Amino acid sequence: MPSFDAVSEIDWQEVRNAVDQSKRELGTRFDFRHVDAGIELDNKTIQIHAEEKFQLQQLLEILKTKFVNRKVDIKVLHPGVITPSGKTKRQVFTLIEGIDRDTTKLISKCVKDLNKKLQVQIQGDQVRISGKKRDELQETIAALRELDIPMPLQFKNYRN
Repeated sequence: MPSFDAVSEIDWQEVRNAVDQSKRELGTRFDFRHVDAGIELDNKTIQIHAEEKFQLQQLLEILKTKFVNRKVDIKVLHPGVITPSGKTKRQVFTLIEGIDRDTTKLISKCVKDLNKKLQVQIQGDQVRISGKKRDELQETIAALRELDIPMPLQFKNYRN
């Protein structure tokens, strides 16, 4: 019976590369010369800091362009609150990996609304969808891509 898994995963090596490239660009930018600004990657967070709020926005744009260039979806960045810390302002972005319970229910409901003979199994932070026909599974993948989900979806383990 053909099946596939809908997952939300992050390629951590590409995230590290994007952050490193952002740091290098920050060092060469003229508008950040003599400015206390930086980007750090911790376990599952990215912290940016700068002296002014508009500089935080510029740092975020640098980071987003590097993410896009490295083929990392920017939906994984969940912004935190901008907090003043001395003369600088900080913002922490949490990197979201895995599908939460509400999103799995939304995916399950979408698949059932297609009126296809498909089975949906929620397996922790991924969803396995199986059916008898490959065409129905491909239509399901297309329908899931059109959903407005706050995290990136990948479709893996496509089996016949």
